[in-house]
Amino acid sequence: MNQHFLGFGLGLRTDHFQEVIDTQPAVDWFEIISENFMVAGGKPTYYLHKIREQYPMVMHGVSLSIGSTDPLNLDYLKKLKVLINEVKPAWVSDHLCWTGVNHVNSHDLLPLPYTQAAIDHVASRIQQVQEFLGRQILIENVSSYLSYQDSEMPEWVFYQEVAKQADCYMLLDINNIYVSARNHGFSATDYLNYIDPQHVRQFHLAGHTDYGDYVIDTHDHAICDPVWSLYQAALHRFGAVSTMIERDDHIPPLTELLDELAIAKRIANGALNLGTTKEMPTSEQITTVKALYG
Repeated sequence: MNQHFLGFGLGLRTDHFQEVIDTQPAVDWFEIISENFMVAGGKPTYYLHKIREQYPMVMHGVSLSIGSTDPLNLDYLKKLKVLINEVKPAWVSDHLCWTGVNHVNSHDLLPLPYTQAAIDHVASRIQQVQEFLGRQILIENVSSYLSYQDSEMPEWVFYQEVAKQADCYMLLDINNIYVSARNHGFSATDYLNYIDPQHVRQFHLAGHTDYGDYVIDTHDHAICDPVWSLYQAALHRFGAVSTMIERDDHIPPLTELLDELAIAKRIANGALNLGTTKEMPTSEQITTVKALYG
């Protein structure tokens, strides 16, 4: 078993704060959005500390903008470090992207050109962040809807080289791989097979919106069968990796997310125990699992 394996977690969302405190659901850990708690005091901080008393946590950021050409935001990093000292997370993550330039925040996770120059730039900035925080961080692959003519390599080669050069870990978002593979016409399996298992510390699972000709990473639907299938392939490739489900819009009752988490556990148990099996649970089997864990 991976020594860093936390088990199966959920994203901690405002809708579920009180229910988590009251019912203490069978969740192994929670992931928080760092920026939601980078303030002094207030109700969110109260709930954070109450829940942290009962569960391990990891921190996940959306504003590091590691790929930007703007200088690193030291005020942001100082606040992030304060939160790290309060929460004592198992790890801290952010995205392989840029979110703005010239001090203008796009409030979106924008992809980078896949070039050696970009690798050098991003890896250097990750190293600076890790030195400032005093710990290695995880970097997540983002979903993308455009490509750059200047790109010199596939996304997975770029991602792997950034992690290697920066000496950081990877948060492998399974849904984002599926979304980008659909949008750009590459093989999601080729992506998984290139990544070095030693770098992978966490998986994300989520839903998306499928418009037929393209797919948008909306985090407002249940996880679909192709993403479950890709998750199983990732388990065969990487073994036991801490897995969590993201839901950021149309947030359902906590019990529904627990049902989804039960599916992730069922797939992981089958893949890791049987090792060589390639059979993906059918839709009917998944429905049965939901009923059993309902």
